Amino acid sequence: MVKAWNSGFLPLGLLRAFFGAGMIALAMIAYQHFGSAEQGGSTKSGYTAFLTIIFIGLIVILFDTLLRNKQITTISAVYFGLLMGLLLGSIFSTIMDPFLFDWESVQKNTDFASRIIVQRNLLRAFSTAICIYICISTLLQTKDEFRFIIPYIEFSKQVKGSKPFILDTSAIIDGRIADLCETKILDNRLIVPRFVLKELHALSDSADKLKRNRGRRGLDILKSLQTNNKVELQVHEGEPTEMKGITQVDEKLVILAKNIGGKVVTNDFNLNKIAQLQGVEVVNLNEVSNALKPIVLPGEHFFIKIAKQGDQIGQGVGYLEDGTMVVVDQGRQYIGQDVNVQVTSALQTPSGRMIFAKVDNQTT
Repeated sequence: MVKAWNSGFLPLGLLRAFFGAGMIALAMIAYQHFGSAEQGGSTKSGYTAFLTIIFIGLIVILFDTLLRNKQITTISAVYFGLLMGLLLGSIFSTIMDPFLFDWESVQKNTDFASRIIVQRNLLRAFSTAICIYICISTLLQTKDEFRFIIPYIEFSKQVKGSKPFILDTSAIIDGRIADLCETKILDNRLIVPRFVLKELHALSDSADKLKRNRGRRGLDILKSLQTNNKVELQVHEGEPTEMKGITQVDEKLVILAKNIGGKVVTNDFNLNKIAQLQGVEVVNLNEVSNALKPIVLPGEHFFIKIAKQGDQIGQGVGYLEDGTMVVVDQGRQYIGQDVNVQVTSALQTPSGRMIFAKVDNQTT
């Protein structure tokens, strides 16, 4: 399993465990208070209070668990969640205080005062614990939307250092990104969104053999990147609210890149154009590969094996070691042979570079 960027399972599980332990402790205190005959209670009342607190605690945890797309973010999320929970718990208990307790009766009956004070403290602790849990859990789940908003001013998360590279499915399956990382030329963090992983898993389980092989190749490439200590690979778990209802992976990639300030790495021509139209930076592996290919100037000579016939009459086609296609005029008769050719021109296209040449009869 590829390591997650902000895997929230363990810390969130600990939060739920502490919350559950707190609910049990409060329930036991409530049982002792309401079940005490000295406090005017009964065993039935004690059990009722105990079960009520446990039931509400379970409902809160169940509701939180059913809301998927959760993750652990930073310590600041827990810190602000704690502060907000304490504040909201205090406000809530203060508001409910006059509705639940008759303080005029308490002042007239001093024997009844101690019991009311315990009940009041239980209410404060109970409401504060729920508010703290909900606030922390909400902040942990909404890492990508965690912002402080002031009228007309919005302070959003800023990415320090090099912009992260967000890998597209096609770029992962292509595999050249792994070779590029081996050169140590990249120091950017590589990010694989969870929805891209799901697409790779779907391809690897496909009934179509070609798709299945492509999906498995993509997973193998990710595994090699994970074990490569020259690069940092992380899985992005969260999805911004802008992705709600969107199923297209390309659209999600563009939204995620805009949200976290990253660059999309792809070899998909259409995704490249869509991202550029929306102001998202794109690293096209095809363009990178073409930029690294040696420049061939008109008039240069080299040997090449004619592999097949071309589209035009008499043309032959061969390929350089880097995959560049060479169209040789009057080269059809030399199919299967190594011939010396002279470059006449070169054409750069979005899909790659094409070289046009002619057979050099003087040296062939």
